[in-house]
Amino acid sequence: MPGDDATVLSTREVLSTRELILHEALQCFADAGYEGTSLNDIAAAVGIRRPSLLHHFESKEALYGEAFERLLSDWMERLDVAIASEAIGWEKFEIVLSAGFQLFEDNPNYVRLMRREALDGGGHLGIDLSAVLRPMFDAAAEYLERQMDEGTFRRFDARHLLLAAYGSILSYFSDAPFIDGLIDDEALSKDSIREHKEHVLRFFRAALMV
Repeated sequence: MPGDDATVLSTREVLSTRELILHEALQCFADAGYEGTSLNDIAAAVGIRRPSLLHHFESKEALYGEAFERLLSDWMERLDVAIASEAIGWEKFEIVLSAGFQLFEDNPNYVRLMRREALDGGGHLGIDLSAVLRPMFDAAAEYLERQMDEGTFRRFDARHLLLAAYGSILSYFSDAPFIDGLIDDEALSKDSIREHKEHVLRFFRAALMV
């Protein structure tokens, strides 16, 4: 079960101090946001003193930046693999959407961190988050438009279709505590995630396929 004592112990045993700092920082930033997290909070979670943390990261900004960079790198790597698939039509759409589900199932803290950063407009990163993600967004929209032009998919506004798919994944994971009460189950259990993913895929397939 995620977060149980055995899992936490196992994680701490195999990570270097730097990696453990990043691991705990991601948890703290996801829980309390950038402004609500201090280096003392992260150091205490790791079990070290603040000066020891500063030996690895010179500031909270540097630590946050690296934690978020890993999030983006992981996301882009998974999307690159999915997009590089030779599948076409619905099969490719399904592969890409499933890659997003798998990323956030594996790393639920990513969702909350992504949500917080999107709400704050990327101000803590010193980068334009939308500009970083825009090339992938444009490429996906162009792919959908080609499929529509070829008659494989029904005609929709490709960009709004992508936003709907994006929202169907991020909202589910970020709002999991609220969703628990709606479905009388744990939204982040493997069965619940699988069920939601299957419903989302069926919905988009029914909408898209001619």
